Amino acid sequence: MRLKKKGSNKYKWPKKRKIITICCLIYIVCFSTFLFLFYGPINSFKEFWITSAMTTMSHRYLATWFYSDSYINKVLKNNSIIEVDEISDPNQINFRKYTTTIYRNEFEKEILSRKKNDLYKVIEVNGKGYKGFLVAIYDPSRISIATTAYLGERGESILTICEREKAIIAMNAGGFYDPNWDSNGALPHGTVISNGKIVSDYADAKMGGGFIGFTNDDKLILGNMSKEKAIKIGYRDAIEFGPYLIINGKRSFIKGNGGWGIAPRTAIGQRKDGIVLFLVINGRLSSSIGADMVDLCDIMERYGAYNAANLDGGSSSELVIKQKIINTPVAGGENGLRDMSTFWIVK
Repeated sequence: MRLKKKGSNKYKWPKKRKIITICCLIYIVCFSTFLFLFYGPINSFKEFWITSAMTTMSHRYLATWFYSDSYINKVLKNNSIIEVDEISDPNQINFRKYTTTIYRNEFEKEILSRKKNDLYKVIEVNGKGYKGFLVAIYDPSRISIATTAYLGERGESILTICEREKAIIAMNAGGFYDPNWDSNGALPHGTVISNGKIVSDYADAKMGGGFIGFTNDDKLILGNMSKEKAIKIGYRDAIEFGPYLIINGKRSFIKGNGGWGIAPRTAIGQRKDGIVLFLVINGRLSSSIGADMVDLCDIMERYGAYNAANLDGGSSSELVIKQKIINTPVAGGENGLRDMSTFWIVK
């Protein structure tokens, strides 16, 4: 008599049914995770998602699809920034050369320890969830604004700008407005001053913020003012953007994440000794999610900025030194770059 093998009558699932079951389980887990994150008790995720989406010009639907206008407004109200209501005092910026080897802290040492004739120094910055680069520029007279050669029509790549302007360093500057939302960098936000003259001033391209720029005596001045006053006080190169991070050594009051979410970031600052700081933070990467306004203030304060302001960020954050892309841009174009309208350059 033939005996049945042990377990031979065990039911075996068809391969197709196994695949369907696994797919269903994956769907249930993913959908449950989605509901938990977007509608669960973790407010920090919802604040991150809403503020990050609402500060973009073309991706606000990522917030409005999932949340009501009233809830979005509530989140934005709880994440805001109140800027210092002052204009930078240029008398507080005094250019001087350091010969000391005694430093107040490790960050001052990073800025001030350099070779005698160095024009700039690149410092890697790291924090919780972000990585980026701070460039200390020791001669602010070499800093100026460069614009696309096709203002009002289209922007240009930062590499094109570097080549044409023979720039050693270039960083994105102000935001831009495109009537057709094609992200071609045609119209700079607000007023742009180059070489002491207004080169762009589109009334319908305002996004808030005030003037950020250098006067004829190479001092970074931040302040909300008319374009007429900006020319009168002696701006040689300036844009309009914001928010301001630090004015006259006073830090802006930041509630929550500042309302700008977490993203790639760009900022500019100047120390009391005249040294200028270019800051670019990587974002939307597994290795660096990005920074918020609190992070920018912390970094700028750490390295001694007396005046500092946020610049256009997100997909616009770009840093090039000697024709080499230093950060990791995420615009999705060639080399991750996008065409833009204004840039800070160092010749």
